[in-house]
Amino acid sequence: MEVVYRCCCGVDVHKKKTVACLYTGKSHEVREFGTTTGEIRGMANWLTEAGCEIVAMESTGAYWKPLYNLFEISGLETMVVNAAHMKALPGRKTDIKDAEWIGDLLRHGLLRASFIPDRTQRELREIARYRKSLTEERSREWNRLQKILEGANIKISSVIDINTASARNLMKVIIADKAIDRDELEDLVYGKVRSKVEALLPAIDGFTTPLQRRLLGCIIDHIDDMTRRITDLDVVINDYMAEYESAIDRISQLPGIARHSAEVVIAEIGKDMNRFPTAAHLASWAGVCPGNNQSGGKRLNGKSNKGNKTLKSTLIRSAHSAVKVKNSFFSAQFQRISVRRGKRRAILAVAHSMLIAIYHVLKHDVDFRDLGSDYYDTYNRERKIKGHLKRLEALGWSPEGSATVPA
Repeated sequence: MEVVYRCCCGVDVHKKKTVACLYTGKSHEVREFGTTTGEIRGMANWLTEAGCEIVAMESTGAYWKPLYNLFEISGLETMVVNAAHMKALPGRKTDIKDAEWIGDLLRHGLLRASFIPDRTQRELREIARYRKSLTEERSREWNRLQKILEGANIKISSVIDINTASARNLMKVIIADKAIDRDELEDLVYGKVRSKVEALLPAIDGFTTPLQRRLLGCIIDHIDDMTRRITDLDVVINDYMAEYESAIDRISQLPGIARHSAEVVIAEIGKDMNRFPTAAHLASWAGVCPGNNQSGGKRLNGKSNKGNKTLKSTLIRSAHSAVKVKNSFFSAQFQRISVRRGKRRAILAVAHSMLIAIYHVLKHDVDFRDLGSDYYDTYNRERKIKGHLKRLEALGWSPEGSATVPA
């Protein structure tokens, strides 16, 4: 095979050590290094002095990040590769063999680099993902709170949302194990909830043990703490997202995408779409398009790949909201596909279309334009008319207006 790189290095990355195999012409040298900053700097100096053209390593957990950061500073061209694309042959599994295999694939140009954004965007990714994790954990805490209330025969959630100021006041009374009458209950609730006082009185009539009351207090404190942290992260993200404001505003024009979702999208893909040759490449990278599964000239059922989990989950959640917007293209697309393919596939198809729209909005710096709910009716209009006429004629309809009954 043709040698693409005369001098290159394959690195097998672990938590406490790394094994580097430097290929120079037909010879190669293997060295082991630690994973502290000083030892990684020593590896970078060794590769730079040897004239290494490019370095490749597996995307193993978060262990590749310290090497990538220092190689980036040192000016070494670095390639992070999906481990599934470069599995070695069975029976040859050692750290040294892994490094040699990576280096051999690299020198012949058989590796495909993963998309690694610049350091600023990598930091935005980390903080946006952290906020998303906290938000999901807070939702789980609300579910735990609901389970404890149900176990104590308290049915507040059957009358009002437990994530309200009125419900919070009622839970304080429950934790304090106080008995209240109708007048006291009216003073604890606000707004429209006062019209539900008669339903709330039996709903809060349960029995709680000291342990349940203590656990309720712990969960509520945890929820309040996470709410405060999420609010602080919102401020930090807004400060660092200043240069992306125009892109966020354009993405937020899509139905179902609020500012938080738009910030996650920008943190994951950035605003420069030149790194993705086409919208199809971006959809494949995100994991929202059908997988390739073809045999014997027939296209079989192909599951979507894993892709970027954070971006994929955000798009799917936004798609659930987008399909509820009436007179929109996404709603029409969902109705059209869900009938014959099911709701889950239809939601993924809507997420796919939303990402394609985001790609073009960012690439061409234009506002989003909804195709409308009648898009599928106007598309291939003449062909649809002919098809419906044939169907009507098969049912006995004639163009003259007289209907005949088929024998």
